[in-house]
Amino acid sequence: MAGSSEPPARAMQKIVGRFGSSQEATMFGAGSRGAINVPSSAAGAALANGVSSHVLELDDVHRGATLHAAAPIIPAALAAAEREHADGRSFLAAVALGYEAALRIGEAVNPSHYRFWHPTGTVATFGAAAAAGSILKLDPAQMTDALGSAGTQAAGLWEFNADGTMSKPLHPGKAAFNGLLAADLAREGFTGASRILEGDRGFFRAMSESYDPTRLTEGLGQRWKILENCYKMHACCGHTHTAIDMAIQIREQSGRTVGDVESVEVETYGPGLAIVKEPNPSTPFKARFSLAYTVAAALAEGRCGLEQFAASRFSAGGVRDPIIAAILPKIRIEAVDDLTRRYPASWPVRLKVMFRDGHIERREADFPRGNPENPVSTAELEEKFLSVIQPRFGGETARRALDAARSVESCRDMAVLFSGLS
Repeated sequence: MAGSSEPPARAMQKIVGRFGSSQEATMFGAGSRGAINVPSSAAGAALANGVSSHVLELDDVHRGATLHAAAPIIPAALAAAEREHADGRSFLAAVALGYEAALRIGEAVNPSHYRFWHPTGTVATFGAAAAAGSILKLDPAQMTDALGSAGTQAAGLWEFNADGTMSKPLHPGKAAFNGLLAADLAREGFTGASRILEGDRGFFRAMSESYDPTRLTEGLGQRWKILENCYKMHACCGHTHTAIDMAIQIREQSGRTVGDVESVEVETYGPGLAIVKEPNPSTPFKARFSLAYTVAAALAEGRCGLEQFAASRFSAGGVRDPIIAAILPKIRIEAVDDLTRRYPASWPVRLKVMFRDGHIERREADFPRGNPENPVSTAELEEKFLSVIQPRFGGETARRALDAARSVESCRDMAVLFSGLS
């Protein structure tokens, strides 16, 4: 809902509108009369909601798979559940199964897969197919076909990051769309590769230099991967979050102001820094992938929420805010071998802030807030939920949306869950 008003999401909603009218599923976004839940085809809803779910960089993440699973999997499951009039428990089970498929495949191909491929677009396509296939009650042979068709559509290259383009939220949108398409085709008898993962020209060999097939079945049925999932508490790339948390701590505990900062040193892990190395971002997108900017904003303002990535804060020359801009040249960032070796089991960072009076604050952490090892409460997550929806749709709609989310398990027909939001 919160991301549906962003330019990439609005562009996709317009495209989906050209697919034709349908009442199958809910596409979130302001309609012609201010409606929040706009009727759409299931495929169109999966596509548009997948884009909306990822564009604010507030969605979840799994460390080992380096995957934002919710953005592609939940829109696919929701669209299928609404169209098929499934109940809430079936929807939740489908989501859990989709996570299981995606996260296990992600762990099997990482970390080398992550060098070129965005797992939220690639491996999540399998998860979206598994989730939709669960709603459609596919039998084992049909599910195999669905996964085969999903794998041959899996895509998403990191090159978009060089230009700061809108391709990143397109990836989960297409993963949701392609996963639902794969499940629908399988139900109609459309066949797919039976060894799409492990085949001689399958996903593993094509997209990973050091894949490990044992990760697919290790603890299968005993340890659910969704329980390892992490919530993002800052509106930016997850590779910045450990450092942000420590910068906020230093701001709150040092007894000094940001104007007293003499220098900042950040040590992090190599694969993460490759994604967030932008030194002086000129757009909100680039800022979300700038470790320097997010650390500076955390030191200066004590948070990295949506307002820290407003378009008015940036220009072609870089960061406009004079306080944050003054900190950026003082920040030195490097990847170090011992932290890189600990990735992706942990996302470790060391932070050192030296003040003008000679006082030094040091912090080191392996996990940002929202990880299972550093958890946040349900109350904090609900506060986050309301804080991103209320400014866009108002307090009453935000509360109704939260009530709907709380009631999923008892919902008898997912097609009516969001009917009270208009």
